[in-house]
Amino acid sequence: MSNYPQIKSLSTKKNATNSEQDETLELTSIIVQAALDRKGDNIVVIKVSEVSYLADYFVLITGYSNVQVRAISQAIAQKLEVEKQIYPQGLEGQGESSWVLIDYGDVIVHILKPEEREFYNLEAFWGHAERIDISELIN
Repeated sequence: MSNYPQIKSLSTKKNATNSEQDETLELTSIIVQAALDRKGDNIVVIKVSEVSYLADYFVLITGYSNVQVRAISQAIAQKLEVEKQIYPQGLEGQGESSWVLIDYGDVIVHILKPEEREFYNLEAFWGHAERIDISELIN
């Protein structure tokens, strides 16, 4: 668990209002943009809210080295802190940096090296969930 304070709670469960859903989608958009800024590749956004209570969205990102995986995770955390005063509820894997998981409550970010991404194949595991076109999320 992280020592970051939780400034905002982005709760967008099944009975969420449109403004809460928009806020979660905006958070997802900021995450995608921060990942792109650090050359994150093969970004996939999966809307899991209809099939799971874990989160509303999963964001899957490929980084090609431990350094890049760490840089992507740091860029995401910094961008959300500066722009939205939002801090992760949980952060795992930074020591090894082959798979970093950042939990923002309604959005869970997975940054993986290609070997881990292929092995765990989260896209297939969540294949029954809706994929979001990231071109709709970036400016």
